[in-house]
Amino acid sequence: MITGHFGLAAGVKSRATQVPLWALMFATVWLDIVFMPLLVLGTETIAAAPAAHVGYGGVIIHADFTHSLVGAVLLSALIGCPAGLLWGTRNGVVIGLVSFSHWILDLLVHRPDLPILPGNMLGLPMLGFGLWRFPAVSAVIEFAILTTGACLYWRAALVTSDGNQRSRATASFSAALILVFGFLVLILDVTGVTG
Repeated sequence: MITGHFGLAAGVKSRATQVPLWALMFATVWLDIVFMPLLVLGTETIAAAPAAHVGYGGVIIHADFTHSLVGAVLLSALIGCPAGLLWGTRNGVVIGLVSFSHWILDLLVHRPDLPILPGNMLGLPMLGFGLWRFPAVSAVIEFAILTTGACLYWRAALVTSDGNQRSRATASFSAALILVFGFLVLILDVTGVTG
């Protein structure tokens, strides 16, 4: 769902014009950024899903701390608070919500591998709707999020350009980069090159 995360961040930029695009892109993958060192340390793991095809969605991610519901809320607050100090309370809340949106989008595609409490304390049921079991549907949804986000970003950037040709060109170029690289990442993901 990495492409979907970036598409959502681009779409949010269309409404949260005071927040830098790079900060929204960073916030949308914040849970995965924290996940990576824990993966290297073996605290969180990735395993092949039973009877799954290789590649897109063919894994079960045991991110029992970073991608637990409570962990996602805490990590989102951890990134939102400093952002609020830098760019104001409202923008800090936006950054925190964009970070938490990562968990919401993952809930849609992950198999039930998202715990409620960090470390799956108390053994509560794991969450996940499992759209990755239907790769074509997941890919279409991700592409739709990417396209919608890039278009919303582009339209808003054109409005704020005040007719300045250079600003309009930058807006168009940025939106095109979001679309092209998002689509390339999705293709690599779906074909299993990155999986």
